[in-house]
This record gives sequence, structure tokens and C-alpha cells, in this order.
Amino acid sequence: MRKELFVHFAFLVSLFIFISLVKGWIAIAYWPFWVGGVVGTLLPDIDHLIYVYFLRPLDLTSQRVNHLITKREILNTLNLLAETRYERKDLVFHTVLFQIIFLILTFWIIVSSGSLLGRGIVLAFTLHLLIDQIVDLREVGNLDNWFKNFPIQVDANRTRVYWGIMLILLLFLGFLL
Repeated sequence: MRKELFVHFAFLVSLFIFISLVKGWIAIAYWPFWVGGVVGTLLPDIDHLIYVYFLRPLDLTSQRVNHLITKREILNTLNLLAETRYERKDLVFHTVLFQIIFLILTFWIIVSSGSLLGRGIVLAFTLHLLIDQIVDLREVGNLDNWFKNFPIQVDANRTRVYWGIMLILLLFLGFLL
């Protein structure tokens, strides 16, 4: 769990420093952007709790998580969720369809909202999903779980093209602020 948090926050800090330097946002007045980044980095992991409590509450892992939470062992719960993340195949946020819809909403929020907090949240949320895809590509070797209920078959070349497009969109959205 610590490694996963470190990776997500390292990428968040790197991207947000880069955006802040390019945009000239080196003042305390831009703290909502950074707070939004922290919130947006943590939000996609709620997907695992949705799975545990609503989608598959009778799974063994879900019952173990529920038991640990009732005992108020939060760190052990987080460790268990991190160790068993590949057991959860039907996550809501970790799909291509959700990611496409979320990118449209991200674009809409960035161009129409003056809220630095909202911009930070959606940008960090998108970054978190991209990092999760990188981790899946490295550890599993594919993005099959992401494309599970998607009408297009995905091979290794299409996965790279898709991921490259998503990275370019993230950078574009980051500098559209």
C-alpha cells in the first residue's frame, strides 16, 4: 500500500509542480489546486469500497474487509485492499467507458469552472486512473479489466495507442487550465 501511495503522490507532485511552474502559479493563492490534487488522487480508490459494499459484498475479501473495518483496523484494511486489488474485476471507475465519460466531464470542468479545487480534483483523478493503467500493464501485461465491457477488442498495439492518447489528453487538459 505504501508503494502505491508513493507512486501516485510522486506523479501528482511532479505533474502539479510542472503545471504550476509553466502557468506561473507559484503563490499561496493556488493552494486549492493542490488540495484538489490530493483529494482527486484519493477518490478513485473509493471504487474498491463500492465493490466491497455494493457490488460483491458476499466475496471472501469483501467480508474480510468488512470485518477489519468493524474492528477499526483501518491500516490492515487498506493493506488487504491493496494486496487483493487484482481479485476485483468489476470495478466501476477502473474501466475505459468510465474514463471516457470522465474525460468529457474533466474537459467541461476545466474550461467552464473557475474553481482551482475542482480543476485539481479532476486532473488528479484522471492521473490516478492513468497510473493504475501503467501498473496493470507492468504487473498483468494487459488492460483487459479496463476494456471488459467495451465493444472493441484490444490487443497490445491498441493498448499502447489508447494509453498514449490518454497521456496526451491529460497533458493537454493540464495546460488548458
